[in-house]
Amino acid sequence: MPDGLMPAASPAFADPSLPPVRTDWTRDEIAALIALPFPELLFRAQSVHRARFDPTEVQISTLLSIKTGGCPEDCAYCPQSAMHEDGGVKASRLMAVEAVLKEARAARDAGAARFCMGAAWRSPKDHDLETVCAMVEGVKALGLESCVTLGMLDARQAQRLRDAGLDYYNHNLDTSPEHYGNIISTRTYQDRLDTLSNVRDAGINVCCGGIVGMGEDESDRAGLIASLASLPKHPESVPINLLVRVAGTPLAEAEAVDPIDFVRIIAAARIAMPASRVRLAAGREDMTDEAQTLCFLAGANSIFYGEKLLTTPNPEASRDARLLARLGMHTSLVQA
Repeated sequence: MPDGLMPAASPAFADPSLPPVRTDWTRDEIAALIALPFPELLFRAQSVHRARFDPTEVQISTLLSIKTGGCPEDCAYCPQSAMHEDGGVKASRLMAVEAVLKEARAARDAGAARFCMGAAWRSPKDHDLETVCAMVEGVKALGLESCVTLGMLDARQAQRLRDAGLDYYNHNLDTSPEHYGNIISTRTYQDRLDTLSNVRDAGINVCCGGIVGMGEDESDRAGLIASLASLPKHPESVPINLLVRVAGTPLAEAEAVDPIDFVRIIAAARIAMPASRVRLAAGREDMTDEAQTLCFLAGANSIFYGEKLLTTPNPEASRDARLLARLGMHTSLVQA
């Protein structure tokens, strides 16, 4: 394990006297949270966070692209879309199982607790799904939590992944229902909700979040968090991504997000989904250490570790180790 990344003690269990987790948040309520004076917002978020988590602990995940490029979807932010020919990502075949497990071993040895695998598909074909299931079984055998993101799933596919031992399925809502049509036209918001329902019904934990910086307004940001926080059950993991503006994609020239505004979204997610892991996901490469620190204070308690997220850059592992050491924070590990 790299210097500066020490495993955390077992997280404390939530006090049963805590108020129940709400699933009836409205957009107006979330907007009111986001608009609070910044010191008050961070105080509330940190208070909620401390009630259920060790405030000095961060969960570490590693993300690997197991099938890159050539996706038929038209997501405006994604260089893997076949419709964005100038995005610079060429299509590749699905990786071999042993090649994936080699990467998983390296991730485990570097301190990762969860190994996430992403494939640029609209939805998986059955023969590819069987290969992914073999990957999941291998990752589990290494003592890691497993997560995949493969596009849309029907109920049968979700159950097959569950039978293979999958722990988490990632399928983001991306943005608010109202702004969604400005970003994606090849699948609907309801398509995404249906996949989440299939995953949940199969007994797989849900990893679901969104992206900030895609031309949305403040109301849309509140709408995203409200949509996540009003699902029948909150996602166990909530990745909040800062748009990585990739040349050749329609959002390459999107306006940068003010770091304080981004921290406000992290804080709102923490308050509205108090028992979820809130992950500081894509976009950290362009964040200062100070901005990331504010995100941790606002309740983020998970990061992706490693120098690449699918096709976009991520901070060097040594930078993360130094920052966590400076902050006196430690990482959580899943025991084999």
